[in-house]
Amino acid sequence: MLGNVFKAYDIRGVYPDPLNDRMAWQIGYGASRHLLAEAEAEGHTTPMMQRLVVGRDMRISSPKLSKELQEGIADQGGSVIDVGMVDTPFVYFAINYLDCAGGVMVTASHNPPQYNGFKISKRKAKPVGAGTGLNEIRKFAAMADPRKHKAEPGARGRIEQRDLWDAYVQHVRSFLNLGGKKLKIVVDASNAMAGTMVPRVFGSKGADIEGLEIVELYFENTKNEFVHEPNPLVAANLADLQAKVVETKADLGVCFDGDADRCMIVDEKGGIVGCDHLTAWLAAWFLRGNPGSPIIYDLRSSKALEEEITGSGGRPVKSRVGHVFMKAEMARQGAVFGGELSGHFYFRDNFNADSGAIAMACVLTALAESGKTMSACIAPIARYPQSGEINFEVEDKDAALEELVDRYIDQGEIGELDGITVDCFDSQGWWCNVRKSNTEPLLRLNLEAKSQGKLDEMLATIAPMLGKQVAH
Repeated sequence: MLGNVFKAYDIRGVYPDPLNDRMAWQIGYGASRHLLAEAEAEGHTTPMMQRLVVGRDMRISSPKLSKELQEGIADQGGSVIDVGMVDTPFVYFAINYLDCAGGVMVTASHNPPQYNGFKISKRKAKPVGAGTGLNEIRKFAAMADPRKHKAEPGARGRIEQRDLWDAYVQHVRSFLNLGGKKLKIVVDASNAMAGTMVPRVFGSKGADIEGLEIVELYFENTKNEFVHEPNPLVAANLADLQAKVVETKADLGVCFDGDADRCMIVDEKGGIVGCDHLTAWLAAWFLRGNPGSPIIYDLRSSKALEEEITGSGGRPVKSRVGHVFMKAEMARQGAVFGGELSGHFYFRDNFNADSGAIAMACVLTALAESGKTMSACIAPIARYPQSGEINFEVEDKDAALEELVDRYIDQGEIGELDGITVDCFDSQGWWCNVRKSNTEPLLRLNLEAKSQGKLDEMLATIAPMLGKQVAH
C-alpha cells in the first residue's frame, strides 16, 4: 500500500484511502531513521542536530496526519519541533534557522482537498526525492510496525511546539523595500496557506508595510473548500484575480498555490506574466547588486531569459526541471537567484530554497525601484512567441523522441539535459524541448520561435511526431 502514495518528489494520496494515519506513523518512523542517519554520517551528532521540523497546511486531515507523523518520528528516537500550521517555505526556513537534521511538511500542495501528503527535506532544507532518499524512507517505513516499534518512554524523542513566526517574518521582510513608494496589489490566497501566511508576514491588507495596500481574495482557509483549484499554473484559476486587478486599478496581482511555495504574477492590465519572463526581469535586478553571478533557470525557459542574463553581466545556467535539481544547481554554482516555469523561485539568501513570499517581496521591491508599470517592465522581455506546454499521448515515448532527434540532428544542436532539446534558434529561428512524463504516457512539448509564423510552422511539423495532443 505504501507504494501507492510515494511519488518522484514527495508522498501524496487521497485521505483516508490510500493515505491513512498508520502510514503517517510509518512515514515519520522511516523519515526519522533516514534523516538522522544522514546527519550523523555528516558528523552532526549533537542532540540539537538530531531534531526534525514538522509543519502542516490547512487541510482538515493535516492535524491528525501531523500528529501520527510526529509520533512515528519520536518512536524512532528523533525529536520533533512542531511549528504548527505554516506554508512550506516556513519549514525550509525553520530547518536552517534551528540547524535541524531535516523536516517534513504535511501538505498536498495544489491537489484537491481530499488529498494530503508529505514533503520531506534533509539538512539545509535540501529536498528528498526518489533519487535522494525517498526510496530509502519508503523501505524503512514499510518495515516499521506501530505495534512492534513503539518506543519505551526513555527511548522516545521529545515533541515540542515552537512559534517561529517573528523570526520568519523578519527573514521574509528583509527582501522587501518599497523605498517610500506606494503599491496596491491583489493577492489570491487560493483558500490555502497564503491566507495564513500573507497577513502574518505583511499584515492584514498590508497594514504592517508602509506604502503597501493588499486587496485580499480567497483568504478563508478553514472550510476545506477551494473556490478554484489552488494551482496558479492553470490560467482559468487566475480569472478572478485578473478581473479584480483591473477592477481595483491595482499595480499587480499575485496568486499562490496550496502550500504557498509557488506564485504567479498578473500585471496591472490583467495579463499573466510568464514565469520565465519574470525570472529574466528579476535576474537583471539581482545582478545589479551581484555582478557576474550565475542565474539558474528551467531549461524550458524563453531564449530571452538567457539573453537578459548575459546582457546584464550574469552567467546563465540551465537546469533540469524540478526543485531537487534547481536547488542542487543553485548550491553548486553559488547562484544568487533562480526560477522555474512552474512558479518556483529560488534565492541564495534563503538557503537556496524556493519561497512564494520572498518572490512576492522581491517583485514588489523591484517594481517600486523601476518606477514603471508591471506590463512595461515585462513587455521588452516577452519578445518571442511561445507555444506554452503542450501534452501528447503516445504509446512509445522513446521512439517518438528518437524520430525527433533523427529529423533535426544535422540542423541544430541536440541537448539531453532533460528530455530532448532541439536548438535551431540561430540558424532557423526556433527551438523546442520535449520531456517524458514520469507518471503518464505523455510527452510534453515547449516550442519557441522568433516569429508567430515560424512558431505555427514548426508546431505543424513537430506535433505529428509526438502523438495525439491532449488537454492537460
